[in-house]
Amino acid sequence: GAHTPRLRRLYPPRQPPDPAAADLRLILHTSGSEGAPRGVMHTGRALDAASAAACRRLGFAAGDLWLACLAPWHIGGIAILERARHCGGRVLALPGFDAARVWRALRRHPVSHLSLVPAMLGRLLDEAAGCRPPSSLRRVLIGGGALSRPLYERASAQGWPLCVSYGLSEAGSQVATDCGDGAPWRPGAAGLPLEGVEVAIEAGDVDTPGRILLRGPMLMSGYLNPARRPGDGLAGEGWFRSGDLGYLEQGRLHVLGRGDDVIVSAGVNVHPALVERALQRHPGVREAVVVGVADPLYGERITALVVGRVEPDALLAWCREHISSAERPRRVVSLDALPRLGNGKPDRMRLRRLAGQA
Repeated sequence: GAHTPRLRRLYPPRQPPDPAAADLRLILHTSGSEGAPRGVMHTGRALDAASAAACRRLGFAAGDLWLACLAPWHIGGIAILERARHCGGRVLALPGFDAARVWRALRRHPVSHLSLVPAMLGRLLDEAAGCRPPSSLRRVLIGGGALSRPLYERASAQGWPLCVSYGLSEAGSQVATDCGDGAPWRPGAAGLPLEGVEVAIEAGDVDTPGRILLRGPMLMSGYLNPARRPGDGLAGEGWFRSGDLGYLEQGRLHVLGRGDDVIVSAGVNVHPALVERALQRHPGVREAVVVGVADPLYGERITALVVGRVEPDALLAWCREHISSAERPRRVVSLDALPRLGNGKPDRMRLRRLAGQA
């Protein structure tokens, strides 16, 4: 009755499915870190291609054991199950991430592979208290957000075999991965694209940042629509224009962050990821997210939301010495913890609201 119009808006009438959707195996939603989540359609062929490429890059094969503690309704968790199905490996599934439970499982079982977001890695290192990981552990896949240099160096020094990756729901998880077998790692480095993945940068010039473009058999068939028609969200010749900025250096992908996150302050484009990396060099900063807050003078005021043991005034003073004027935060907000989405990524929309209210 009275609710029918709203129901029609939320759930548009089903249309006859497009014949090309016959191979559709998975529909999942994007994380919604920058807005409303979107449905992503993946065919069996795309998921198989993504799994095969990931297994080859990470050396995951029959007999190996992947410890799964990521949410199974996000692509990072789903991809673990798909890789095991495709490659014949095994999965040890935990009911979410708990550092003590993960550390205990690593010591009790012959785990060869593990997937974490950076915040989980930090908590696991705290739990391990300087102990080296078991010798069975060959790969720790890090994704879902930017990894800081201090955290990378801390984990590497303790023997954790990190593979830093860049991926997204629309590509079936992994796009590029750096397992430390090339140039020395630095923040933003995601390594070589996986086999079968084509990466281009919209700017068109080598070493010049621009939107990351992707093409390959692991791409989604399109965003969800009533007819499940393929192609929605894909550009000409099968390219997908991601929302992320990056550049290629000797064939290796470097990721700067979301294009939508760019702050325009005093007429200068500021990439939050670069400022966050600079802040994480301060010994008292454990985590940092940088956002823009509307300001009548600057247009957007660069604001840092920080977790750690440092006073805002002291951090601002440090910033004046270590960060250029154009990129320097004008305000610091201290938090006990960063609000996060279900996949472990910082909830930037909520963080912007917190910054605006502080």
